[in-house]
Amino acid sequence: MVEDRASFTLRQGIAAVAFLGLALGLALVTPSIEIAWVSGLLVLTIYLFAFEVVGVDVAALTIMVLLGLTTLFAPYMGLEEGLVDTRKIFDGFASNAVMSIIAVMIIGAGLDKTGIMTRVAAFILKVGGTTETRIIPIISGTVGFISSFMQNVGAAALFLPVVSRISARSGLPMSRLLMPMGFCAILGGTVTMVGSSPLILLNDLIATSNHALSDDQQMHAWSLFSVTPIGIALVITGILYFVIAGRFVLPKGARDNGTTASNTMEYFQDIYGIDYNLFEIVVPGDSELVGKHLEDIESSNRIRIIANKRSGQETRIGPNTLARDTGIESGMVLGIITAPKNLKKFVEKFGLKQRSELRSFSESLSAGKAGIGEVVIPPGSQLIGKSARDVWMRKTYGIALIALHRNGKTIREGDHIRDMPLAAGDTLVVHTAWDALARLEHDRNFVVVTTEYPHEEVRPHKVGWAGLFFAIALSLVLFTDLRLSVALLTGAIGMILSGVLKIEEAYEAVSWKTVFLLASLIPLGLAVETSGTAKWIAEQTLLVVGEMPVWVIQSAVAVLATFFTLVMSNVGATVLLVPLAVNIAIGVGADPALFALTVAIATSNSFLIPTHQVNALIMGPGGYRVPDFMRAGGIMTILFLVVFMVMMNIVF
Repeated sequence: MVEDRASFTLRQGIAAVAFLGLALGLALVTPSIEIAWVSGLLVLTIYLFAFEVVGVDVAALTIMVLLGLTTLFAPYMGLEEGLVDTRKIFDGFASNAVMSIIAVMIIGAGLDKTGIMTRVAAFILKVGGTTETRIIPIISGTVGFISSFMQNVGAAALFLPVVSRISARSGLPMSRLLMPMGFCAILGGTVTMVGSSPLILLNDLIATSNHALSDDQQMHAWSLFSVTPIGIALVITGILYFVIAGRFVLPKGARDNGTTASNTMEYFQDIYGIDYNLFEIVVPGDSELVGKHLEDIESSNRIRIIANKRSGQETRIGPNTLARDTGIESGMVLGIITAPKNLKKFVEKFGLKQRSELRSFSESLSAGKAGIGEVVIPPGSQLIGKSARDVWMRKTYGIALIALHRNGKTIREGDHIRDMPLAAGDTLVVHTAWDALARLEHDRNFVVVTTEYPHEEVRPHKVGWAGLFFAIALSLVLFTDLRLSVALLTGAIGMILSGVLKIEEAYEAVSWKTVFLLASLIPLGLAVETSGTAKWIAEQTLLVVGEMPVWVIQSAVAVLATFFTLVMSNVGATVLLVPLAVNIAIGVGADPALFALTVAIATSNSFLIPTHQVNALIMGPGGYRVPDFMRAGGIMTILFLVVFMVMMNIVF
């Protein structure tokens, strides 16, 4: 692990030198000092995003602050004024795009809270049965439709437990279902103008670009269903691709993915190779274990203590009970989860008494009260970069980490898993009380994959209110000229006032990382446009492709956007490339609004590697590795470009 970190740091350093050289090289050829500085900030942005020196939201905020500081340091930078007016530096936080994204996230959370997703799962099982070629189109088509009206990562997160339930009841492995679902969630974001952040942002970027264009070059805004024919064609392509070629490109898996209480242990043994079971031991007074703490004995003996009971006291299990500094006392009863061979060595080493069955914990550790579950660390989780030890996971959340699945490999207790910094897409195999797991469903730091366990139901009695306010918001978008953000916020506030969501749940539903990322990048787009940087880059690009047919140039823009979205966020790629595409279109006499739309849609072509938030989310639960994405995503990337460009020329 230390060697991996050193290697990654070395790559960052080499890349930093290369990017610095690129920035200095651009400074020598740019026509003005303003363009030189903006080009330098562009290079810095790409470097920060591509090599994850800091979080993408921190990187975006840093760039925004640097743009603001140029007003103070303008005389020392050779500028007459700052690159962006400080009175406009925070306009992104009040933009139509940002408020629309917040509203979409709240509406999505409200729909989930009513249990609509559970009903969807039941319907899919009823219609699709247990046949892969029938279930995949239904799941993928449903997620594609849902993600056309909410953020695709939100739709995927909502549907992850649904797919788990379907997998458990149908016997189909998650690896055969999650990738089609994830890809179609991304494709579904191209069906309407509110399905993905780039498309929500597009009209604001067009309005910004119009300020720098003459009257005869003004671009029109796109309506809600302007992209629908293209998006539907892409979703159908994705579904047909997996139905026809899924058996060749999807990872093989013949295991029952069930997670019901009766076969929990068998499931985790099959999926992760974890031969664990529950045991109850008693600590005699003369045992060398007395006086030691949990952290002294767990990793070294490859065991996990999930419950304890002192003489004459209640059983201790769940949040705020066990922690690594809990001491072992004489006569204490310990509930342990481990492999039988590890327990045998542990008992013999410390002279412990093993009970033949659960007695003290027969109720608290029963299948109805506790068990093993799967949770995923989603993109945007505050736990990314922190270890289980850092956050005192067992004490804080009531979940005992027994294995971690990352990049196709399962790391078990005894391999210092609690010291490893968590990453987006990590699947945590945990033992937990079911009520603690139910609370995690409301914590946006986790996505709970396990569904088949006794827990508090959602609010099905509010489904009517949720449907009503979703319909009201959609009607306002479709049939009025009301601003998109106001229309969507009408539905969001309706769900709060009607009790579908509590205000605290609405706040938790919002991915503030996405909000800050989007709002902080908008000033950079403004600087790129107003400084003339976009126009200059467009002119240089035209020197290479300017003599080719317009469709070839448009295809080159789509390929460029596809590349950018693989190494940085789709929002960042859109902000950076829309001004460029607009200027290229004007240079070749094409429709600039059409070229801007090309960028916004092409940034959804992110299947080759698991850098997209949706792909990062499904990687752990599906047991996928990067080669799995490259095999299935490589073909999907080409299909996307071909179908996209054909439909663009047919529709427009």
